[in-house]
Amino acid sequence: MPRVFFGLEIPDAVKKRLLALQRPVKGAKWQNCNQLHLTLAFLGKVDDERVPELCQAAARVKSPAFELEAKGLNTFGRAESPRNLWAGVSGDTPLMQLQRRLVKQLADAGFEPDHSGFQPHITLARFRKQAGSVAPLLAQHGNNHFGPMPVTEFVLFESTPGHSGSVYTVIERFPLVE
Repeated sequence: MPRVFFGLEIPDAVKKRLLALQRPVKGAKWQNCNQLHLTLAFLGKVDDERVPELCQAAARVKSPAFELEAKGLNTFGRAESPRNLWAGVSGDTPLMQLQRRLVKQLADAGFEPDHSGFQPHITLARFRKQAGSVAPLLAQHGNNHFGPMPVTEFVLFESTPGHSGSVYTVIERFPLVE
């Protein structure tokens, strides 16, 4: 039973700029290059036989291609003891529309994605309890622009636990209308 989610891949140039932010911070578990993504809809464990049905639902999503910009840093939790450090995106109106269309198609097909409120972000680090402060990092890089992100497709990923955190494998790609 695979653990799956829909998301966007991050361009290599943007990944490089985001990875350059990594600093020693108490309790930080920094994401590696292959873990950087933007989640659209998290489903969790799905029966193997339902994955084709999931793909059919996603293929019904019609949306034009668009461009985002990776921009700014923020945290879930306080900067002095964060749970997550993340980069945001600007130009996200078409992203919000894509996400709503995807969630609707999934719900119409009987799937229940996580509905905890969609906050577009790219997770850079996760923190254990007793995390150190990232306030200096936010002060220095909080308004940085990390580069353009052309969005021409979205992806169904499988998430598998690994020694260095989750490993994300592409199951299927869903092109947007050019």
